[in-house]
Amino acid sequence: MRTFHELARMDGRVAAITGGAGHLGRAMAAALAEVGAGVVLVDLDGDACRTAAEAVAAAHGTPCLGIGLDLVDEAAVRGLSSRIAGELGRLDVLVNNAAFVGTTALSGWAVPFAEQSSDTWRRALEVNLTAAFNLVQSCEPALRASGHGAIVNVASIYGLLGPDLRLYAGTRMGNPAAYAASKGALLQFTRWCSTVLAPDVRANSITPGGLFRGQNPDFVSRYVERTPMGRMGTEEDFKGAIVYLASDLSAYMTGQNLVVDGGWSAW
Repeated sequence: MRTFHELARMDGRVAAITGGAGHLGRAMAAALAEVGAGVVLVDLDGDACRTAAEAVAAAHGTPCLGIGLDLVDEAAVRGLSSRIAGELGRLDVLVNNAAFVGTTALSGWAVPFAEQSSDTWRRALEVNLTAAFNLVQSCEPALRASGHGAIVNVASIYGLLGPDLRLYAGTRMGNPAAYAASKGALLQFTRWCSTVLAPDVRANSITPGGLFRGQNPDFVSRYVERTPMGRMGTEEDFKGAIVYLASDLSAYMTGQNLVVDGGWSAW
């Protein structure tokens, strides 16, 4: 029987993380590098992505690659797996983390429902959901060949629950319908993958609660009051979750959703 330490180690494996230049993407990349994985950070902002990859490599001594990529560009998305194989030789873990979020500056996005636009709805589904489909489909052969293939989709509490708009009263924040719909669909896509790609590839999801980003103080105080743990989440709260789902610690786990929300959904 392997030790806990041996199950957690990912030496020689390679993980790709979309949204890799963002706060959560960087934290997950650091966590996987800490247990020995090579990491590929993928983001629309190529310069930020490469800078983040260099920082992870310098801190942890693992192979790291930063790739600038527009997830709406299907041809580029479908070429990602072969590009990673060419650079690092393999792909073992795919983390679909990139998404348009509530604070994204899009016209017809974080506005009252009557003002939300169908064009923005379509763009959000392209990035939040369709890109994950394209990536999983194109990365499937590499993940199957890995022997440790794992998909981790990053969803949201708003893919599980309806929003409490009272939290946003008096702020310029919003809760777009397309965000909730795409994250809910991503959870079902995870379950679909878990049975169709088994037993070679596992598919699980992480559902984060709200992360502190210096939001409006009124929103933060309302959110914290509503959260059993008495605070918003931080990036560090997700390091254990990503290592668990990406490594052999969860080797007999697939089709599951790990909710990391400070108890928000327990009420």
